[in-house]
Amino acid sequence: MSDKLIFKKGWGWKVCFDPKRNLYTAKTGDGPSIDLYEINKEVFDHVDDPDIEYPTLYIHENGRHLFMAVDDRCGPPYTVILDSDYEELCPWANATTRGKTWDEDMTDAVVEIFESEKDNRDQRRKKRAERLKKAKESDNG
Repeated sequence: MSDKLIFKKGWGWKVCFDPKRNLYTAKTGDGPSIDLYEINKEVFDHVDDPDIEYPTLYIHENGRHLFMAVDDRCGPPYTVILDSDYEELCPWANATTRGKTWDEDMTDAVVEIFESEKDNRDQRRKKRAERLKKAKESDNG
């Protein structure tokens, strides 16, 4: 099998399979407003099926949200980084932050509250524990 990235794309979405890492990722939106996701093989395989009426919704409902940059003219632009490894997971997406980036505590709270972000809870809790441990060590050092 080749080490080249494999892409599928449609209106408002693009998915990628990285055979070297056995990793499936997706990008929805374009321009100043985008979302990045980690997806599974099933989503990659079926996102372009004719029976999938709204591929972007299919990705959103079945993927783990990694990153969101919003610049929709309804307010000031902002960015939410749900997984700080988004650039490593989706280097092909060329994601850039917009406006103010939510701080870690705000993002942690959103992940805990919203059911749609439940796939990020374990990862966010682990990262938060690491941040708290480092802060405590620097206070004692």
